Amino acid sequence: MATARSTTKPSARERLLAAADELFYAEGVRSVGIDRVIEHAGVAKASLYNTFGGKEQLIRAYLDTRHAGITGRITDAVDSRDTPCERLLAIFEAQGALFGEPDFHGCAFVQASAEAGPGSLVEEAADNYRAWLRELFARLAGEAGAADPRSLGRQLHLLYDGAGISARMDRDPSAAVAARAAASALIAAGTGDVGRTGPAVTVTSALG
Repeated sequence: MATARSTTKPSARERLLAAADELFYAEGVRSVGIDRVIEHAGVAKASLYNTFGGKEQLIRAYLDTRHAGITGRITDAVDSRDTPCERLLAIFEAQGALFGEPDFHGCAFVQASAEAGPGSLVEEAADNYRAWLRELFARLAGEAGAADPRSLGRQLHLLYDGAGISARMDRDPSAAVAARAAASALIAAGTGDVGRTGPAVTVTSALG
């Protein structure tokens, strides 16, 4: 028996968020005007203001959606590993898997924050994302037996940030390999448990 296809059209909110995600991430939140988002989404201008209130609120919703996607991807990667050390490295592996994607443009929160004013909704969204990631690193570092989990977590967070910026600016996905190796060394030093961090992960550079 043939299954009837759903003809439900995405809502105006869904279309606006999809358009915002594509345009804001590729070109920046300030360089993309609201009219381009509306045109790309194929909705009336009133739909944006009725749904989000304005561009700033749309940017915040876009970043919240990015946050949810990153949270899900990293959580799945972490939960798939057996030991705390492997879980810490899984964060870098989940990050590195994005470096070779043709539409990789770096961290959406770094991009948006560079154009945001103090105390803005954008800054708040970025702070929430970074707090979540920082706490995850610290918690897993504690579970791995680090003498100072917050210090190790901070070091790993800095490394995570640097890997993303390096991969974007150098256009070289193999930054993931260097980041994972450095993370492995930091975890071994911070936990005093060399040899539990697992094998290196091979990532092919887009530059050959």
